[in-house]
Amino acid sequence: MNLFSDIRTLVTEALDTLAAEGTLPDGLPYDNVTVEPPRDPAHGDMATNAAMVLAKPSGLKPRDIADALAGKLAGDDRIDVAEVAGPGFLNLRLAASVWQGVVEEILAEGAAYGRSDMGQERRVNVEYVSANPTGPLHVGHTRGAVFGDALASLLDYAGYDVTREYYINDGGAQVDVLARSVYLRYLEAHGQEVAFEDGTYPGDYLIEVGERLKQVHGDAFVGQPESVWLDEVRSFATEAMMDMIRADLAALGVEMDRFFSEKSLYGTGRIEAALDSLAAKGLIYEGVLEPPKGKVPEDWEPREQTLFRSTAHGDDVDRPVKKSDGSWTYFAPDIAYHYDKIERGYDELIDVFGADHGGYVKRMKAAVSALSDGRVPLDVKLTQLVKLYKNGEPFKMSKRAGTFVTLRDVVDQVGPDVTRFHMLTRKNDAPLDFDFDKVLEQSKDNPVFYVQYAHARIRSVLRKAEAAGVSPSDTPQLRDEAEVAVAKALAEWPRLVEIAARNHEPHRVAFYLYDLASAFHALWNKGNDDPSLRFLQEDDAAASAGKMALPRAVAVVISAGLGILGVTPVEEMR
Repeated sequence: MNLFSDIRTLVTEALDTLAAEGTLPDGLPYDNVTVEPPRDPAHGDMATNAAMVLAKPSGLKPRDIADALAGKLAGDDRIDVAEVAGPGFLNLRLAASVWQGVVEEILAEGAAYGRSDMGQERRVNVEYVSANPTGPLHVGHTRGAVFGDALASLLDYAGYDVTREYYINDGGAQVDVLARSVYLRYLEAHGQEVAFEDGTYPGDYLIEVGERLKQVHGDAFVGQPESVWLDEVRSFATEAMMDMIRADLAALGVEMDRFFSEKSLYGTGRIEAALDSLAAKGLIYEGVLEPPKGKVPEDWEPREQTLFRSTAHGDDVDRPVKKSDGSWTYFAPDIAYHYDKIERGYDELIDVFGADHGGYVKRMKAAVSALSDGRVPLDVKLTQLVKLYKNGEPFKMSKRAGTFVTLRDVVDQVGPDVTRFHMLTRKNDAPLDFDFDKVLEQSKDNPVFYVQYAHARIRSVLRKAEAAGVSPSDTPQLRDEAEVAVAKALAEWPRLVEIAARNHEPHRVAFYLYDLASAFHALWNKGNDDPSLRFLQEDDAAASAGKMALPRAVAVVISAGLGILGVTPVEEMR
């Protein structure tokens, strides 16, 4: 059930009737006709722009269309008042029975309420985290992991066939640096004094890896040149880091469907195949790029390179895929990776990148557009930085990581549920402050607590009702405006799901849950002053049974919304 969709159907059917009667011309386009909440709730429950958008194609005045449409809608049992406002907006007030029907529908559908078939099982690949396997995940990765995972869940809820994917960047020079760092820890495990230089990773997290390397290989690599041990240590260290990353993700409640290795693209012909596909379309050529904009580096000189004509697909400049020495640029395997996704048959691709990858968006979109002939859209979502605070002061670095605060630091401090919810209290491209004290604060200003408190209150009252022998009814009693306000908030859930999924914005779910919780707490608090609004009516089991319907419906929707965010609803607050 989607009440807004139902009322829009009512509007378009009324427009069809007006066309059949000759009031409107036939064949008017309804694509831009909307039914939405009015900006000012005092104007009604819903508003439609039908008269405004149909005025020009019909050659009629908006107000005349709105008057005629209002007359048709007023005859429907669901419409209490249809009122024309301004130049032709039509405000609608719905009958009380509609809001009762919303609650009944939620209780009938249960967890299915709000689920959508909008996605029509279209296959979507959501790639997120994809951190270099050189150490534990840091707080920036945490935000990307939470956002990507919630987005994947949201799309699944909206009817898409979703794959969660992690791209392991194990084909570049940074993995050689990791191997050298682990080798130093290996020598340290053999009692040698070592120094971390040349950009090697000094974090304590590699101590255990070095000791494990010693356990497996003994002293076979001690004193040996790099050519003897580099390949073996690189493979060993990468797998150890991926084990650590998988454990970190598990601690956050994130489980990937697929891990894809960049290294698997090298020496297998897969990079060549992707570039051959572009070459066949005339998009690969040999050329010389213009010097960088701004101050030109002293060592810059024009070199002929193999270039991808990305400007043909919306990029600012063409991009090199092979260096003048014949080696691949870092862009080449990324092209091949996305070509692989396209070849796997995905209908849509979504990449979740950190804010520092903003300059990479256009070239990647150009590559996917070219590889798929524009058939497969790529949406790149950038997650902005997270600033950590504790006791009002910036949170210090993790000694274990050496240079940054880890995902585990955050989860160990506040738990996965609080971490996930708070990471979604801002839009992904907006900076986020994460204060360890405030996210645990039990107040209305803390959205995590406020939403969970609403669910805990409901579970508490349901336990008390059961203890009192009350059998909840599925027929709600909605007599007060505060009760109706909660039902109206519940009615917006299916519409919110589709808007959030269409725009790839899971933060909207967190915002919605806060608003729903606010409406519920307002009703609860009103019941403190007016006993007739309390869910449990003393010595009146029949009245209590009817009162139970509304909070039960709220619990269904809160549970569904938290499920999308990857947060477990609490049964009680402690």
